[in-house]
Amino acid sequence: MKLQQLRYIVEVVNHNLNVSSTAESLYTSQPGISKQVRLLEDELGIQIFERSGKHLTKVTPAGEEIVRISRDILSRVESIKAVAGEHTHPEMGTLNIATTHTQARYALPSVIQGFTARYPKVSLHMHQGTPSQIADAVGKGRSDFAIATEALHLYQDMIMLPCYHWNRSIVVRSDHPLATKTNITIHDLAAYSLVTYVFGFTGRSELDSAFNRSGLTPKIVFTATDADVIKTYVRLGVGVGVIASMAMDPETDKDLVAIDASHIFEASTTKIGFKKGTFLRTYMYDFMERFAPHLTRNVVDQAIALKTNGEIEAMFASFDLPVR
Repeated sequence: MKLQQLRYIVEVVNHNLNVSSTAESLYTSQPGISKQVRLLEDELGIQIFERSGKHLTKVTPAGEEIVRISRDILSRVESIKAVAGEHTHPEMGTLNIATTHTQARYALPSVIQGFTARYPKVSLHMHQGTPSQIADAVGKGRSDFAIATEALHLYQDMIMLPCYHWNRSIVVRSDHPLATKTNITIHDLAAYSLVTYVFGFTGRSELDSAFNRSGLTPKIVFTATDADVIKTYVRLGVGVGVIASMAMDPETDKDLVAIDASHIFEASTTKIGFKKGTFLRTYMYDFMERFAPHLTRNVVDQAIALKTNGEIEAMFASFDLPVR
């Protein structure tokens, strides 16, 4: 049994049983992968994959367990490499971050600017996606950190640490009736067509919850994953925008009117997370503290020692998180 064989079966599953795509991603040949998978199956005496002709069609029940264990083994191998790197080249390495557009565009630039200046030999890669894609990237070892707000139930196998609270702003053109109205209510919003985030993105679920609590149904006419796209359609008069307050730029958005909506919507909390059992390099601790200053190395280690994210939530209950 070879590590390469374990890597192949894991990547085949990651690529939805498409051996051709797997070979392309690993810069190897399709016959080579198929041969190694067969050799592993022969050695173990069981099928990992069901087949129809030359195509893989399904992971067998035994295969599911083997792939799960293989992921753990490969994760441990990466941890061994990380330990070695920490002792031989502590300021050299790679950091992969999976997050949403809002975090990448508005929350992270200054953090990354300072981080890359401090660690010029660390290669940093940003991967944008949906909450499920973000969780999947970390769960399958393609990313080190997940930074997310929505769908936190997807992150149960990770250590999730609260970073900051944030809320929303109502965004309209200067000639819109709401631009000069004081004390806007959720009933006022319900009277207009809304332009906001796709469900599952950037606190969208709280918008729906707020309307549900009031017995109202929002008239959402356009959704996007990108706040800049939402603002573009507000400018076109498609509807009233509801976006993260941090997504308003005082320079480029001077033509729009932003109205604080924290009295309408409950605050959301952005968290940073990593897979349980991850060996954290010094630069990884530093990145977390730069992003959320209360996440010192000592605090992070205390959180790691806890058993569940519920216990972590309780630990941070007394922390005064920043608001953005």
